[in-house]
Amino acid sequence: MRRLGLRGVRRGQPVLTTSPDRQAGRAPDLVDRDFTAARPNQLWVVDMTYVPTWSGTVFTAFVSDVYSRRVVGWRCASRMPTELPLDALEMALWTRERAGQTRDGRLDGLIHHSDAGSQYTAIRYGDRLAEASAVASIGSVGDSYDNAMAESLIGLYKSECVRRDGPLRTVEDLELATASWVHWFNTNRLHSKIGNIPPVEYENNYYAHQQARDEQRSGEPGLH
Repeated sequence: MRRLGLRGVRRGQPVLTTSPDRQAGRAPDLVDRDFTAARPNQLWVVDMTYVPTWSGTVFTAFVSDVYSRRVVGWRCASRMPTELPLDALEMALWTRERAGQTRDGRLDGLIHHSDAGSQYTAIRYGDRLAEASAVASIGSVGDSYDNAMAESLIGLYKSECVRRDGPLRTVEDLELATASWVHWFNTNRLHSKIGNIPPVEYENNYYAHQQARDEQRSGEPGLH
């Protein structure tokens, strides 16, 4: 990097954007800080952050697939109600449905991991997860390590998008910048954890290999 004149970005300190609802039901932690997955749509992690703009504070919510690091859903809003992360979840489900990866709108066996913020423990949010046949998983209160991969994505977002393109004026400006960054992140950015290729390419490789295996099995004796 020094020889090429490259320099890594520095990430800021994590900031608390969600607060737990002490009265809400609590799903168990099914991840236990093991952020690994053997296939797409096995484990999603979600989180949200705030972005200061000239017109006020704006919030961004993300849904990320652990297998490929792909951002499958996101939303920006000037407020932080349940609708914000719920809209990001809807985008993620639509992304997978559009790709033909859902069955009647369901992703059976998907684990959805979040912090204990009230937005993620809301009844409406839980009902939508149940409709999608997803299983909720929640880390411990006030411990960013229990949702470390989602926190890492937000750190990259702040470093590579918000600080680079900012200061941004309005929520519309942030939406445009975020859309551009997510597209680049998914289709162009190289990720060391997945062999220095972009997330979309990594997923495409998985499905290509799966199709080849299925075709090979169908050609074996006794399977016709």
